[in-house]
Amino acid sequence: MAVLKRIASDRVLQITTVIACLSLFLARPRLADIHFATLWSVLGMLTLIQIFEYLHVLDVAAYHLTSHAPNARWLTWQFMLLAFGSGMFLTNDITVLTLVPLYLRIARKHALPQILPVTLIGMTANLGSAATPFGNPHNIFLVSHFVVSPATFFSWSLPLAVCSVLFLFALSFFVKPRPIPPISIANVQIAPRPFLVALGVAALIFLGVFKLIPPWVGTIAAIVVALGVAPRIMGNVDYALVLTFVLFFVVVSDISQVGAISHTLSALEGDHLSVYLSALGISQFISNVPATILLAPFTGHAQALIYGANLGGLGSLVASMANLLTFKQYCAEGSGNTRTFFAGFAALNGLGLVVMGAIGWVLLSIMA
Repeated sequence: MAVLKRIASDRVLQITTVIACLSLFLARPRLADIHFATLWSVLGMLTLIQIFEYLHVLDVAAYHLTSHAPNARWLTWQFMLLAFGSGMFLTNDITVLTLVPLYLRIARKHALPQILPVTLIGMTANLGSAATPFGNPHNIFLVSHFVVSPATFFSWSLPLAVCSVLFLFALSFFVKPRPIPPISIANVQIAPRPFLVALGVAALIFLGVFKLIPPWVGTIAAIVVALGVAPRIMGNVDYALVLTFVLFFVVVSDISQVGAISHTLSALEGDHLSVYLSALGISQFISNVPATILLAPFTGHAQALIYGANLGGLGSLVASMANLLTFKQYCAEGSGNTRTFFAGFAALNGLGLVVMGAIGWVLLSIMA
């Protein structure tokens, strides 16, 4: 019952449901436009994330990494390192939900800066999640939609990841190196056997994303493991996101059958730079996941859309769900004024969008 209530109360799903219902007046969705491989992979990834969450993998890593930070800048570096790595494998949303409250609890205790480090954690999670095909749900969709091989994907994502690290590292030097006492390690343990099994499941999901095996294999394995470790894990899976993807596919299927809309979008997405700029821009208003699904059927420029969708997570508060979660976590745990935080968060993300957007343009121009 709690699961159904959580699904029904999901605001993004509610909005998408309304849009999907309105789109039915334009046409009827085609079954072929529903990407079942993507849905299997997304469900598997979301289940795996909850397994790792239950095993406290990120909590243990955070406590051990930050236990010997000598000052506020080092502490920020530790959190950014963990945010980037966690974003690559556990998605930016889970990273933000775990690391931002943990940092804020430490910051309140030792009177450390909050606005810049918290914003950097959120930005790092966003850019780290762009480095792997399963760091973002829209990456899973794009890899499946365009049938991108692992070698091709990483040849695109790694240069962007390197540039992201350098940019974020430069920003981190604005955090003053205020000394802090040693941070005690919480008594949290990881059960080794379930963790190793979960890593095996992660490998299956990875193979499924790239269609080296059927995507449902890794998903079924994840569900079986979740039920074996603790059945309540399945109650925490974000089913609303899976349903949101289904409705996005319905909307795109309907509008793509309207000649005027289809021809307009096809004309706008004619070259890689226009695709890139469209993804960057549209993400600022409707978030990067729906922007990706909207644009993908009208272009063959996979790299441009991957770059635009991932970098489009920077910028506005709604550009990425992780941005909203970062702001929400600060409102709940931060000790400063929320308007001041929002102003700083918006300024830094705007700077990130401009700088990384320009870098993405250069990389795309060189590599495309």
